[in-house]
Amino acid sequence: MAIHQFHLKADWPGGRNNVGYIDAGNLKTEISIPPEMDGPGVGTNPDEMLLGAAATCYIITLAAMIERAELPLAFMDLQSIGLVDVTNGVFTYKKIIHKPTVILSETATVEELEKAKKLVKKAEMSCMISRAIQGNVELELQENVSIG
Repeated sequence: MAIHQFHLKADWPGGRNNVGYIDAGNLKTEISIPPEMDGPGVGTNPDEMLLGAAATCYIITLAAMIERAELPLAFMDLQSIGLVDVTNGVFTYKKIIHKPTVILSETATVEELEKAKKLVKKAEMSCMISRAIQGNVELELQENVSIG
């Protein structure tokens, strides 16, 4: 078994509406509370980072699965939406909606198209971040898979 370690250093000057900074190797950015939550909206925030982690994990997992299956990929992209509920001043990350578009080359077969549709769903269940938040944040797919 291999254990991978990821490290992050956070600097915060204090106070709710201040601006801090994180350094996690390749991720270096200012952080603050988003304007939707009455913060300064400088840099990124935990809500965007959770959405970013879920989205990048999903699309990288899907890309690896498509490559291993040797499907003739012509185009792939992803739009993701994070929904945060605010009830009685309590913020709860409720749902992440992934909207992947996968287009196979014009030479793709119906069997390859069906395989791609299965992989789009399987990638969500295989992604490490999706598994980590499962049971706490609802995950929804609104996929668009076709032959170009």
